[in-house]
Amino acid sequence: MIGALVVVLALLAQVMLVNRLPLPAGGAPDLVLLAVVGVALDRGPVAGAMVGFFSGLLVDLVPPTAHLMGQYAFVLALVGYVAGRGAGGAATTVVLCVLIAPLVAVGVAGLISDPRVSLSTLTQQVPVTVLYTLIVAPVVIWLATRGRQPRFST
Repeated sequence: MIGALVVVLALLAQVMLVNRLPLPAGGAPDLVLLAVVGVALDRGPVAGAMVGFFSGLLVDLVPPTAHLMGQYAFVLALVGYVAGRGAGGAATTVVLCVLIAPLVAVGVAGLISDPRVSLSTLTQQVPVTVLYTLIVAPVVIWLATRGRQPRFST
């Protein structure tokens, strides 16, 4: 229940505040991704995948949407599972998930022939998004886990 609340609050903050900030290089951090990673770190791979899937469906539904339904549900479910499994420590897991999420999203968009995805998306937008997301990661992960230590040691 708390995990769902964290994700909904992250989605609202993303849509109402973060996406409207005029940040340099035109990127924005992905708060929903970080909320899913935080919940998965706290609850494990099954809960992480479930929260990721339903969070992705919410992201797919909330405007502005210009992609196919289920695209982000797949990506966030995969990231939630990976985060719940852990990759040697909490910090390593967060960095790994922040790196793979946009790459998987671009890969899925490329597979379905999304015309908005090009080489410039991969070389210009993805690095900026990753950087901004990593900058805000400690705060969002701390809020998502409510300050507790993750299930596994760092």
